[in-house]
Amino acid sequence: MSEADARTPAQIEADIVRRRQDLAAALDEIAVRVHPKTIAADTKAKVAAAVDRTAGKAYVTVNRAVSEARGQFTTEDGSPRLDRIVPVAVGVVAVVAVVAGLSWRRRRR
Repeated sequence: MSEADARTPAQIEADIVRRRQDLAAALDEIAVRVHPKTIAADTKAKVAAAVDRTAGKAYVTVNRAVSEARGQFTTEDGSPRLDRIVPVAVGVVAVVAVVAGLSWRRRRR
């Protein structure tokens, strides 16, 4: 007699009940996974994580750029480097003056 033949009807019935319960649990899990609220919540979590990663990378990039820019205009002890600040300030004032002049000229026409 094989092992399958040696089982009693009660054992077979218990096996069927156990498999039905396993199948019901699997179907319940599938129903939860494909439910629109679950899909929306999962998508929202993924988007939030992506935004957090992107914001973190942007923060690091901006922080690095600011530090590098600050390093160009200050000495190692933190005092300003006028030899670099003055030419940049003059350039900014010149650009603002040109833009303002062009804007004023355009309004007069």
